[in-house]
Amino acid sequence: MTNQPHSQNKLRNLAIIAHVDHGKTTLVDGLLRQTGNYAEHEEIVERVMDSGDLERERGITITAKNTAVNYKGVRINLVDTPGHADFGGEVERVLGMADGVLLVVDSVEGVMPQTRFVMEKAISHGQRVILVINKIDRPEQRVEEVADEVFDLLVELGATDANLDFPIIYASAKEGFACLEFEGPHKDFVPLLDAILEYIPAPTCDPEGPAQFQAVTLGYDEYLGRMVIGRVMRGTLRRGEPVVRIAADGTQVNFRITKLFGTDGLERVELQEGIAGDIVTIAGVNHIDVGDTICNPSKIEALPRINIDPPTLRVVFTVNTSPFAGRDGKYVTSRQVGDRLAREQLGNVAISVKPGESGESFEVAGRGELQIGVLIETMRREGYEFAVGRPEIIMKDVDGELSEPVEDVVADIPEWASGVVIEKLNQRKAVMEGMETHGDRVNIHFTAPSRGLFGYRTQFLTDTRGEGILHRTVCGYANHAGDLPSRTVGAVIASEGGQSTAYSIFKIQERATMFIGNADKVYEGQVVGECRKEGDMVVNIVRAKQLNNIRAAGKDDALILTPPRRPEIETALGWIQEDELLEITPNHLRLRKRELNEAMRKRNSRAKG
Repeated sequence: MTNQPHSQNKLRNLAIIAHVDHGKTTLVDGLLRQTGNYAEHEEIVERVMDSGDLERERGITITAKNTAVNYKGVRINLVDTPGHADFGGEVERVLGMADGVLLVVDSVEGVMPQTRFVMEKAISHGQRVILVINKIDRPEQRVEEVADEVFDLLVELGATDANLDFPIIYASAKEGFACLEFEGPHKDFVPLLDAILEYIPAPTCDPEGPAQFQAVTLGYDEYLGRMVIGRVMRGTLRRGEPVVRIAADGTQVNFRITKLFGTDGLERVELQEGIAGDIVTIAGVNHIDVGDTICNPSKIEALPRINIDPPTLRVVFTVNTSPFAGRDGKYVTSRQVGDRLAREQLGNVAISVKPGESGESFEVAGRGELQIGVLIETMRREGYEFAVGRPEIIMKDVDGELSEPVEDVVADIPEWASGVVIEKLNQRKAVMEGMETHGDRVNIHFTAPSRGLFGYRTQFLTDTRGEGILHRTVCGYANHAGDLPSRTVGAVIASEGGQSTAYSIFKIQERATMFIGNADKVYEGQVVGECRKEGDMVVNIVRAKQLNNIRAAGKDDALILTPPRRPEIETALGWIQEDELLEITPNHLRLRKRELNEAMRKRNSRAKG
């Protein structure tokens, strides 16, 4: 199937921006239905743009994706951007492909830190804004206040007068309607589509000049090979014509465009040519990096490289050296792990990888714990086995002062939990910037050093009894905040290997929170629980009840075990200390000491001082 491109005035390129769980992906579902991209016999898939398993499970957008709908003869390219600042590398790249943004905001939660982060990038690109206040069917909606919050945000970000005169669309993506007035009518998404045609400008690229294209997102297809998605910045790209790729170092490589694709709804369609302003996919490019320029040989001119904010923390990936190494994983060697990290770096410009201090380790730098956690989870599902250490903040020298990344933190909590949350964050050098009360809940805004938030999420959920919501986003660098209190609890460490027993766990659980359950296999030096006091505790977790013929009152009482708190990746990364590792396998997450032998740990401790 082939599809011919539209003229420029029949094109609209639109990025959709929203905070996590504000309904962005459900809104895209509604637009696809409205424009007839689902056939009558076709099964309708909810959150169709959340293509990966991790995206569906976590309910977040991790990688930017594009689709296209046709409405009144106009092709509308929709780019789904991640809502979390940890994936800001995706955001910065795709915004360069758009001419306007659709800002989706929850009618109750309003503007959140991640919304601020992405909008700052959009305003810097000078893009027009359409505000969609979603979930207006919620009884606790506060539509007018949210509209004022967005206006204040745009003023703060330095928006132009044209951008401040933004249209407001009231919607409920779940109920399937959008309208120009809050009262209705509540029918369909036609008002939103009309607003896109009216307020979002057509591309202003030069359609007559020599072809010029910039690589924005990379992909791979097992039949077509490496694929690159981007926007035609000038002229017309034609299938079969020779072009030149300009790399970051200025190197020029000649090749021929063998396949050219666009999108139509959910389908990838083959094109004969892509005109200036259109978003297309080039297939069969052997070597290309994000930001490379592809142009006509008659005018070899590189576009400015895409500016990406640098990583803020690093984690060391090492080969798994535990006694259980190789039992689960398909890829376990340093070469295999290194090759996989190198492939990740090719498609994810927010990740940087370089060799570690030892020959079997790699230093991976990224935007935050969530981004590193998603990479770890993706690799373990692909069959990789490795270990990671505690994340470290990347410090910078700013005007001769040692500086560290700081974050905007918004805690949405019950009113009764405000005291303990403020106290715990103050201990972590957070500064309270403001507080708002909405009914029986409180929104508290903090600025905190990133390293002070390591491992705090679990403590936060405990303090708020699971009712709190914590939003974080890196907002820049500030002077080093000084020493922070370390972990206030100790590790429960297995003294020998074997299979854990209910008898041993029952004796220990009064003094600790267990990470393992009955009959789990453990090894010497594995961290099997969290001691409720400071300082490590070495225990024999495999000791069984002695069998004899002596009977005593209460000796055969049933052993009631508390369910274990199994480690999760992001939580474990914040929990472990410098002398500990998180062991990653396809089937297990284990915490362990770097030095497994207790005698060696004591000797090393004495040697340090």
